[in-house]
Amino acid sequence: MIRYRYLLDENVTPILRDALNRIEPETTIWRVGHPGVPENGTPNPVILEWCANQGFSLVTNNRKSMPGHLREFIALGRTAPAIFVLNPRLTVGETVSELHPIWAAAEPYEYQNKTNFMSIVA
Repeated sequence: MIRYRYLLDENVTPILRDALNRIEPETTIWRVGHPGVPENGTPNPVILEWCANQGFSLVTNNRKSMPGHLREFIALGRTAPAIFVLNPRLTVGETVSELHPIWAAAEPYEYQNKTNFMSIVA
């Protein structure tokens, strides 16, 4: 099974990375602005291109423009990585409880070409 690799956008709290790694140390989680990934301020279409080329799924707070960027990316005939849009009402723990099972059980193709909005955990 190929595991998800997550790229956190620059506006996602780094606490999320730490929390995911505490539950599952094997999780690969990089953050925009760190060495080897797009730098802070990189336009979203470039970040999508990087994620597609490197096999990373994007975790973002960008609810407004990211779905449009994804549609444009797919319209170019590209296969887009999974995009997980965080819900601002979820705690870090609730977000981890949604992202971890995806990492543990899903195949990357199951969520590709979709903007996946994190829901509220009951």
